[in-house]
Amino acid sequence: MRIDISGLRREGRHPARPESAARGGVAVVTSPLAELCMALHVLAEPGHHPGLQAWVAGVTARLDPCLADSMGEADFLWRTTFSDVFVPAAGLPGGTLPGATLAEDLDLLDRLSDEQFVDAALEFTCALPYDTRPARVLADPAMRERALELAAARGPQPVRFTRRLLEDPPHVRVWLRRFLEDCDEAFFADVWSRMRHQLTADARHKTDILRRKGLAEALTAVSPVVTLDEDEQRITVDKLNEGRTSTADGSLLLIPTSLGRPHLMVLHRYGWQPVLHYPVSSPAPAAPPSVEQLTLRMTALSHPVRMRMCRHLARSAFTTGELAKVEGMSAPEISRHLALLKKAGLITTRRRGRYVLHQLDVTVVARLGGDFLEGVLR
Repeated sequence: MRIDISGLRREGRHPARPESAARGGVAVVTSPLAELCMALHVLAEPGHHPGLQAWVAGVTARLDPCLADSMGEADFLWRTTFSDVFVPAAGLPGGTLPGATLAEDLDLLDRLSDEQFVDAALEFTCALPYDTRPARVLADPAMRERALELAAARGPQPVRFTRRLLEDPPHVRVWLRRFLEDCDEAFFADVWSRMRHQLTADARHKTDILRRKGLAEALTAVSPVVTLDEDEQRITVDKLNEGRTSTADGSLLLIPTSLGRPHLMVLHRYGWQPVLHYPVSSPAPAAPPSVEQLTLRMTALSHPVRMRMCRHLARSAFTTGELAKVEGMSAPEISRHLALLKKAGLITTRRRGRYVLHQLDVTVVARLGGDFLEGVLR
């Protein structure tokens, strides 16, 4: 993953936030909406975050049934990884910063155009182009049909949500804001009151490094897998997926998360300011696998194509055809790789209508060790 920073502002500061008065166009700043997204992700995929199992159990036990049902209506916005609708500041001009409160962040979400909102919301349901100029799906009937066709492989709920989103974006936006406010009242306000101090302290610490030692040191403090090539004016993030973006508007956001480990995410949507969303909590220790399991599973993972497939399957269920398209390979070739992963017990398979969906079993992968799991989820 690469970020071209040749357009980064070298003078001036972002708008006032105490912890974000960083040098040039780089700001390290907290975001309650981004952290709420991570909370929803943890509730949807607790296997990604074994150290938070007790918190998940506590929230789930006291969750109102109606709110729990609402979580299922659009959980693909946070289940697979992290929808860009949860960092709306990145889609607004002028190096806009996230809000200091959830209400302020939600007000920024309201400022996105319907096209921006729909494009970002369809990312995980329909796998539409991400880091290139987006099609105007609301104005293009062919693109609308394609979006519904792609959503069909995800199941009936994504199809219903996608149809609602395409037919009446304002209504969906009102629903989403109300849902997020309900989550805040039910459990997130308590989470944020406990975590915002840690996140603010981390943002101030990274900002201090940025001021005193420069961008390279600040990025290393964010994560050792984030590096700066000053000659090439480029930031590289060591992830299994490929992507590139640039600081065309002159700004870069760094947002810490307490709930996000092991995910290190890069927002690189075309036309939006880049964002590094990085974890600050300590990793949980990994349990070792048996020798027999280790031999079989590491053999299955010894191919770069299967490694890349694991990254996709860790985030969402995919059909064989979807994986073939993503990898640029034939369906029979992908099927052979899937068979090896399944024989090693690394993936699960389920049928939904006429689609067969494959997904990585992250609880099994966790037993291989934290380094591998962090690598595919980064």
